[in-house]
Amino acid sequence: MGANAIKMKIGGAPINEDVERVRVVRETVGPDVKVMVDANCAYRHYEAIEIARKMEPYDVFWFEEPVNPDDYKGHQLISQSTTIPIATGENEYTRYGFRELIEGRCCDILQPDGLIMGGVTEFMKVAAMAQSHDLHVAPHGKQEIHVHLVCAIPNGLTVEYYRGSTDPMWDKTFLEPLEVKDGFVSPPDRPGFGIDLNEEALAPHRVR
Repeated sequence: MGANAIKMKIGGAPINEDVERVRVVRETVGPDVKVMVDANCAYRHYEAIEIARKMEPYDVFWFEEPVNPDDYKGHQLISQSTTIPIATGENEYTRYGFRELIEGRCCDILQPDGLIMGGVTEFMKVAAMAQSHDLHVAPHGKQEIHVHLVCAIPNGLTVEYYRGSTDPMWDKTFLEPLEVKDGFVSPPDRPGFGIDLNEEALAPHRVR
């Protein structure tokens, strides 16, 4: 695959233990691989500030969802308290929530999910708002959809890519899954999203 960026979970262990895990990962992958951490809203804002500052020596590319997604003030305080970029947005469902994040300078990287926040049209509106504030967009999951959208915006940062080891069905759902080569992925050139369901693989999971 040649991946040049990886993401790890934090927030399920004491702060110092998670910081040690981040240190080990950084030393293992070396300085040229981007390391992102995802807390899945595990912290209170002051805890997030503490661990963010302790992770700073390890060149963390972003700190994702440090606190509850509706805690805009908490996100703002964390963003102001660390040099690590804060990423959030996968649990925002309208452009109005993204407006709060953007205008409040609550984060540095927005993570809209086009499948839950109104589709392609709303996604593009959020991306435009983010661009007007010099913020990057790194969509949440759904790589087969978001690869097209990232290519269509000037402030697209990266495409989150799930491997089959995450869920065995990832590599079986579509007839031609996206392929990563040397850390990059290209969108299909077929009409629409360019994806076709693997009906045979999905048949055992149908509910009638």
